[in-house]
Amino acid sequence: MAHIRHGIRGIALLAVCAGLAAPAAGAGTLTVSVGGVKPDGPIPREFAFCARARQGHVTFAGNRNPAISWSGAPAGTKSYAIIVVDPDVPSVFTDANVEGKVLPATLKRMDFYHWVLVDIASGTTALPAGADSNGITPRGKKAGPAKFGVRGINDYTKGFAGDPKMEGDYGGYDGPCPPWNDEIVHHYHFAVYALDVAKLDLPGKFTGPEALKAMTGHIVAQGEVIGLYATNPDVAAKWGIP
Repeated sequence: MAHIRHGIRGIALLAVCAGLAAPAAGAGTLTVSVGGVKPDGPIPREFAFCARARQGHVTFAGNRNPAISWSGAPAGTKSYAIIVVDPDVPSVFTDANVEGKVLPATLKRMDFYHWVLVDIASGTTALPAGADSNGITPRGKKAGPAKFGVRGINDYTKGFAGDPKMEGDYGGYDGPCPPWNDEIVHHYHFAVYALDVAKLDLPGKFTGPEALKAMTGHIVAQGEVIGLYATNPDVAAKWGIP
């Protein structure tokens, strides 16, 4: 699993601090549900990119997108977007996944984008599990038009840069894989945005921050569910993460 040990070590250094999109004045609230994930509850390993291993520290996991649904969009909604971001990625990643080292809770953290999907038709209010990712795809899934919308690229694109077995453009959803020596649990924001435009007209390889920037001034409602994940055995046990 060298590509997990070494490729994932570089991910946080390249993550972009962007936060979540600000809603327009008077924007409403969407009710969002994520299958298998209760608010502030653990994310099942079938939805993660990596998980704790019986031997060694981590291994590949199911990497399926969870089912996600939403309701409560106001009249005039013309499209939806889904953004999943982990704001707990260490900003200093030198000691990540290194034997004998610990990533302390005091480290400054930054955003890492796991799912970027825009231009979802206004008549769509749910995506089934596995619709946008149904396993590990070395070198990534294709960005651009997909069955349920238009995929941007997530931050595994930069995280695996230079890895001969894994580098590529990672479109759509790829799940959690936090460092196994991180002292904190990671929070994954599954956010859905209702927009007053049918298309954001973004280029083929747009990122999470670029999608959020394009949404500015067009958000008429939004909502999210936060799920928790960790591969550090002590942290996982504390939070009931399988």
